[in-house]
Amino acid sequence: MDRSELAPLIDHTVLGPETTLEDVRSLLDEAAEHGMNACIPPYAVEEAADYAPDVTLATVIGFPHGQHAPEIKRREGVAAWKAGADELDVVINVGRLKAGDTDAVRDELAELVAAVPIPVKVIIETALLTDEEKHLACEAAEEADATMVKTATGFADGGATVPDVELMSEYLPVKASGGVGSYDEAMAMIDAGAERIGASSGVAILEGAPALDEE
Repeated sequence: MDRSELAPLIDHTVLGPETTLEDVRSLLDEAAEHGMNACIPPYAVEEAADYAPDVTLATVIGFPHGQHAPEIKRREGVAAWKAGADELDVVINVGRLKAGDTDAVRDELAELVAAVPIPVKVIIETALLTDEEKHLACEAAEEADATMVKTATGFADGGATVPDVELMSEYLPVKASGGVGSYDEAMAMIDAGAERIGASSGVAILEGAPALDEE
C-alpha cells in the first residue's frame, strides 16, 4: 500500500494530558500536509475545525476510562459534534462490561449513536478484557449501531494486536490503535482486517510506506 492509499486510513493522534493548542495545531499541519485524519482532545475541537477545516476531525468521549455517566457521554458527544467534530471515539464502561451488565453498555452507546449524525467508534480497551469480554463488547457496539470498534485508548497496559483485530472484525470495521508505530505494524493490522489506524506516529508510518513511483 503506497502513501497516498494509506494516509486516509490514519487518524494522526495527540491525546496526552499535557496536550496544548500548539500541539494540536502542529498535528493538524502534519495531517493536512500528508492527507491524514486527526484525533484530538475535545476541548480543542472548535479551534481545530476553524484552523484546519479540510482535515477530518475525530475526538474522544468518556476518555480515557469510560466511566462517565451515560448522560454525560451523550452530552459530551453532542457538544463535540456541534463544535465541529466529524467522528467520535467513545470508551465503553469496562467496569459495567466486566460485571456482566452488557445491556447498560449497549444502551449508553446506543444513546450516543442516536444523538449525533456522525460516525461513532467504540473503544473497547482490549488489554483489559478477556476474549469472551471482547466478543461481548463488540456485540454491544454492533447492536448500538456504532460505525466501528477500536482496540485501545493507548492509556491502558497494551494496545492493538493482530488476534484482537481479527476477532473484532467479525462484528464491525476496526480501528487499530495503541502501539502502532511503523509502516510494517500498520500493515499487519490492515492485513488482519483493520480499516483505520490510530497512531501518534502517523508521519513515521507514512515515511515507511513506498511512494507511488517506488512500487
